[in-house]
Formats: sequence, C-alpha cells, structure tokens
Amino acid sequence: MTSTASTSTVSGLFSSSTTASAKRQALRAGLDSGTLQRWPGAFSPLVAKLIADIGFEGVYVSGAVLSADLGLPDIGLTTLSEVADRGGSIARATELPTLVDADTGFGEPMSAARTVAALEDAGLSGCHLEDQVNPKRCGHLDGKDVVSVGDMVKRLGAAVAARRDSDFVICARTDARAIEGLDAAIDRAKAYVDAGADLIFTEALRDLGEFERFRNAVDVPLLANMTEFGKSDLLTAEQLTSVGYNAVIYPVTTLRLAMGAVDRGLREISSQGTQSGLLDDMQHRSRLYELLRYADYNEFDSDLFDFTIEGASQ
Repeated sequence: MTSTASTSTVSGLFSSSTTASAKRQALRAGLDSGTLQRWPGAFSPLVAKLIADIGFEGVYVSGAVLSADLGLPDIGLTTLSEVADRGGSIARATELPTLVDADTGFGEPMSAARTVAALEDAGLSGCHLEDQVNPKRCGHLDGKDVVSVGDMVKRLGAAVAARRDSDFVICARTDARAIEGLDAAIDRAKAYVDAGADLIFTEALRDLGEFERFRNAVDVPLLANMTEFGKSDLLTAEQLTSVGYNAVIYPVTTLRLAMGAVDRGLREISSQGTQSGLLDDMQHRSRLYELLRYADYNEFDSDLFDFTIEGASQ
C-alpha cells in the first residue's frame, strides 16, 4: 500500500510546526527588540488563529476569561489542570508565543513550582504569577489584598527553580498599586526582579504618568494591561512605546466583543424570529474555513487515501 500524503501538507496541520522552545526564544527576542509586543487575549484556539492571521506578535490567555468561559467568576476557582489544558490548546494553534495567566500559582510555593512544570509541558512560552492573597480577585476590582513581599519572593523563587527551559518567561504581577500605592508597587517589583522575574506586569496603574514612573524605576521588561472598564486609562500602543514599555495585553477584549455580538444576535432572533438581519455582522463561512485551513485538510485527506492495494485485481 502506498500513500502520496506530502510532509509539507501534514506539517503544522494539527498543531503548530514551531517548537515550544523556539516560541519561547521568540518571546524573549520580542521583549528585547525595542518594538512593543502586542498580545490580545484568546478565549479559544480559533481566536488565537485569528490573532496570528492579523499579524500580532503573541497571544495571551487570561485567567479571568478562562473562568468566564467556564461560567465562573474570576476568584481563584479554576484549577491548574484546566489552565494548562486550555492554555496548551491555544498555544498549539499558532506559531506565536503564548503567555498564560497562572493566578497565584494555585497554592503554596511548591504548587507554583508544579505550575511552571505543567505549563512548560503544555507548550506555553511563559506565565505570570501575582502577589495577591489566594483566593484572588480581578486586578481591577476593589477588595483585593496582597501577600507580603517575602511570601511573593518565595513564590517566585520556587517557580524559577522549577523551570527546565531557561527561555520560559516568568512574569511577576504586582497588584500593590491599588492597595499600598505606587511607590510600594515599584519597591515590590524591584524585589521580584531580584527573585528572578524576567518580566514585570504592572497592574491597575492609573495613567501614562504612572506607567512612565514605573519604567524609570524598574530595569527589566515591563508589561501593560489595557483592559476595558478598569482602573487604567486605555493608552495607545504609541503612548506605551513612548514611555518604554515592552509588551501590552488586551486580555478580555475578544471575549467582550464576542459576547456583545452574541447577546445582540440572540435578542434579534428572539424578537424577529430569524437571524437573516444579522448576516452582515457574521464571519463568513469562507473566512472561517480559511482560518481552519479547510483546503489543506481536504488535500491531506485526499492524498492519504489515494492508494492502491497490490494484487487487488488478482
């Protein structure tokens, strides 16, 4: 029996053809490039494919979005296995590096170490750990609390020690700005850098001036969170570049866009009895098939079953 299925067609068909190690190297290179790395949030592998197709530099997986997609609030209810499984599926969908939200590390420092190992195994390029008390809250809500600097340093130290691929990025997020003030948040960030953090996530800063103060005080790559309806001004990529930020995430944007459209569409069907008035707002079947590489799957299938069985006519 012979098959004509080509290696070029199969490569990358069911998952990314770029290795996890290469993606991690790309993430680090991007942070050092001087170009702002834009990482929209993906709530599914399909959304990640669209992010890559449009030309962004990376993909982000938000813990708040993952929780919401499970019908849960973002208060630490998700598990490591859920995050690793969903994050891995998203990471494998594209050639881009993917950073995932690992909350507080799902427990004590030893749990943070296990978290890093599991996320490496899942093919993620990096994760961020935050200094909130567990169970955590959304970073732009009131009522949060943070652990001591010493406890967070232990959390980070365990994560760094557990890392097997030195290119896996460990990002430290501090939520201290809203609780202890900007100066305390900066002091925490410096301690987290000393503990081995490769990237600092400055959560819930108010305006461009605060982002600039953080940049002037901390000498490692910095990540900005441009989430809607939160405490931070929605700054442009140009503004963040102007003050020296290395990366920006748009964590919940795609989910909010999708859910807004779904909400309006379902109400239209309920009131009008048909979806015919919504067609112009829908992604067309042809665009979906393009993202899914439908033609490549068909080619692979046709090649795979284009065979003859020797002696069949005898």
